[in-house]
Amino acid sequence: MAQFSVEPEPGDLIEIFRVGYEHWAIYVGGGNVIHLVPPSEYPGAGSSSIFSVLSSRAVVKQERLQDVVGGCRYRVNNYLDHQYRPRPVDEIISSAKEEIGEEVEYSVVSKNCEHFVTCLRYGKACCRQVRPSPSWRPTWGGGQWAVQPEGRSLCMTQTQALGELLAVSQDV
Repeated sequence: MAQFSVEPEPGDLIEIFRVGYEHWAIYVGGGNVIHLVPPSEYPGAGSSSIFSVLSSRAVVKQERLQDVVGGCRYRVNNYLDHQYRPRPVDEIISSAKEEIGEEVEYSVVSKNCEHFVTCLRYGKACCRQVRPSPSWRPTWGGGQWAVQPEGRSLCMTQTQALGELLAVSQDV
């Protein structure tokens, strides 16, 4: 398992480099992380399966960082610390642990593992990996998604995300 030189501290975001995408988890101490996985994933699989993007549900799990990473590279990446103030570590950890075992709605474009961990750390769900294309309109089933340019993020608060969902459901 390859890693970078910075050892994680509780509350840190962990970026795991999978083939074709990054998986995200939040470090909670003792060698453990909390992250989203599809309900069908076998223990220790992390989100290593590309089929995880096809799932509309995910389960919040606590697992050993080593098991989630497998043979992939990973790093501590608190990339939004310069833009948003992190929540207190005890709040991050307690919020994350309250979610363990919960099955939640999952969307590769709007409710993925990166959204989950950034919401825990900053109180805002953010993702650099996907963004709406210029032709995207927030209607049911509409829109094409593209890879987010490096260094840019698409963030929304939980209230904003709920508002977008309600607007979409009213258009149906």
